[in-house]
Amino acid sequence: MSGQGSAGNVIAALASFFIPGLGQLLQGRFLMAVTHFVLAGLLWLIWMGWIIHLWSILDAAKFKG
Repeated sequence: MSGQGSAGNVIAALASFFIPGLGQLLQGRFLMAVTHFVLAGLLWLIWMGWIIHLWSILDAAKFKG
């Protein structure tokens, strides 16, 4: 995937919209993917997971790789 705004990043952001961390996983960033997935899962228990969910989407969309 090229850089910020590329089609790959849009697809990654859409993937993270459905499952936090999936976009990072598609970009090959395993540790960041696990971080987003676990933090979102833990915070959804106290109804604050949407914060990590949004962070996951924005992180995938703005990645410069």
